Amino acid sequence: MNYRYILQRLLFAGLVILGVTFVVFMIVQLIPGDPARVSLGPQATDELVAQRRINMGLDRPVLEQYLSWVTHAVQGDLGRSLISGQSVSELVTQRLPTTLQLAGLAIIIGMLIAFPLGIISAMRPNSLFDVFASILSQLGIAVPDFWMAILLVLLFSSTLDLLPPSGYVPINVDFGEWLSHMILPALTAGLISASIQTRFIRSAMLEVLSQSYIRTARAKGLSEAVVIRRHALRNALITIVTVVGLQVAALLSAVVVIEIVFNLPGLGRLVLESVLDRDYTQLQGAVFVMAFLVTLVNLGVDMLYFVLDPRIEQA
Repeated sequence: MNYRYILQRLLFAGLVILGVTFVVFMIVQLIPGDPARVSLGPQATDELVAQRRINMGLDRPVLEQYLSWVTHAVQGDLGRSLISGQSVSELVTQRLPTTLQLAGLAIIIGMLIAFPLGIISAMRPNSLFDVFASILSQLGIAVPDFWMAILLVLLFSSTLDLLPPSGYVPINVDFGEWLSHMILPALTAGLISASIQTRFIRSAMLEVLSQSYIRTARAKGLSEAVVIRRHALRNALITIVTVVGLQVAALLSAVVVIEIVFNLPGLGRLVLESVLDRDYTQLQGAVFVMAFLVTLVNLGVDMLYFVLDPRIEQA
């Protein structure tokens, strides 16, 4: 493997994370409201608010505040919440497992649905199955995630009374309860992810199945299962891995709405709470971690390309 390429990707990933945190930090300053006054309450005097701003470091220039935050962040210190005073690193550590569990379950559900639908649709183009899969895919893409969540709650919670509509139980406390509370939010995100994956898997498989080496493999008398598994699917994996990687990254950011609808104590809900409280430090730390995870996923996808296709130039 070309280590120069890896170093370039790592450097680029670092610049992306730095750029994201800078943009978010500057945008956060435009949010109406004063975190000093929010933390003290509406009855606080102007003198107390001014002193509070000094204690929070909000009286310094914005660029100076950002540089100070970055200096501490690279040392693993994401600062302290401007409202509660808690360590942002601890808050993120507490919330992150829920978000990762939700995203992990969602991508598994999406792949379990998308791979059979996409592959079979490509094997039987323009068939009834292909039309059915295409309609389902279009519906999944068209329906917003919060609306999909409401529909699933109405079906499985209100009508069938099979699953709880909201709430969360840690996995280390009760696995059964954890799973029952996670099924609906994971299914919501997984169905939307499956809709997108199905379309790309079908397109990738159709393109590969039209190649001459597939016809040659069939002419040699290989069974259709062997042709699909050893030749078609393997060569379509580059496109499929790219789509799955993008979906993982998208899920890490899309879980904000789903966590709010299902009242899950994840990183997305922490972002919302930070915005509502005008807690700049907490918001910056949460966004930094999400940007880091998304960049890490994209970096992992780049590394997988060389495993899947050694012909790719490593320059």
